[in-house]
Amino acid sequence: MIIYTPPKPADSIPVIDLAPSFSGDLADRRAVAWEIHKTARDTGFFYIKNHGVPQEMVDAQLDLARKFFALPMEDKLAVDASLSTCNRGYEAMGLQTLDDGSPPDLKEGFVIGCDLDENHPYVRDGVPNCGANLWPSKPDGFRSTFEAYIDEMFRVGRHLMGLLALSLDLPEDYFAEGLNEPLFNSRLLRYAPQPEDAAFNQIGAGAHTDWGMITILLQDDIGGLEVENAAGEWLSAPPIPGTFVINLGEMVRVLTNGMYHANLHRVLNNHSGKDRFSVPTFFDPNYFYEVKCASTCLPKEGRPDYAATTVGEHIAEMYRKTYGLAA
Repeated sequence: MIIYTPPKPADSIPVIDLAPSFSGDLADRRAVAWEIHKTARDTGFFYIKNHGVPQEMVDAQLDLARKFFALPMEDKLAVDASLSTCNRGYEAMGLQTLDDGSPPDLKEGFVIGCDLDENHPYVRDGVPNCGANLWPSKPDGFRSTFEAYIDEMFRVGRHLMGLLALSLDLPEDYFAEGLNEPLFNSRLLRYAPQPEDAAFNQIGAGAHTDWGMITILLQDDIGGLEVENAAGEWLSAPPIPGTFVINLGEMVRVLTNGMYHANLHRVLNNHSGKDRFSVPTFFDPNYFYEVKCASTCLPKEGRPDYAATTVGEHIAEMYRKTYGLAA
């Protein structure tokens, strides 16, 4: 007799090989989706390899971050987020506080989103957080490099959304309605070494969950990302060459009625004397897409624990919480 004991929570973050998920055989794609299902019920974090993003593009994006943050402050302030009507551009050190009640985060950033001109219906109708990006004139090729990278993030994001649907025993195109014009936000981030005079509990990025559906994180070789597992234990998520770190956001909790986790994570600045650079891309369905409990996740009584919302409503509320402003 084997006496039942509950399974131990994950003590590491799995690496999922995406290669079979590009197969024409649905069984191969379902096998990858099952791997996502297993880790989504514990940490909500996993690495992906064989994703198809060229290494030279990955290297170029990290180099873009290094070059931008090395610019004189006057050049960075020329595209400061305070000049934007939709929270785009340069974010100075200490602008954001992800862990409510803690000191401001010790990082600086540059953010872009869907680049919409004044003729786009969202902009004409005053949809919050929609508008044009602020593009710096330096370094050379900044916009073309970033936009090429985002094209690849859209490809990967759409692919992962199909796998997410399969992981929940839903049709592979379940999210297609919301992915014709996805909502996204991508950041270049610089984490300086931890200063000696940092306030109590002040780190690079305070403990938080991500807001949306899927985050695709590119990180350099310095390290610092930490993830909480289902047992409340903090795990290191060290850089693994050739991979991205994927995590699920708060909207997936609504989608799955809490079955899939949107786990806490944080970034601890290093003491090596080196800056850390990363590029998170937050990939979501369109602004008005309704996020509600999937039919395969409904409890027996038929009433989910989480109220339905739209992508835009949820993101706007998170902006108000972490920046102290309306999105």
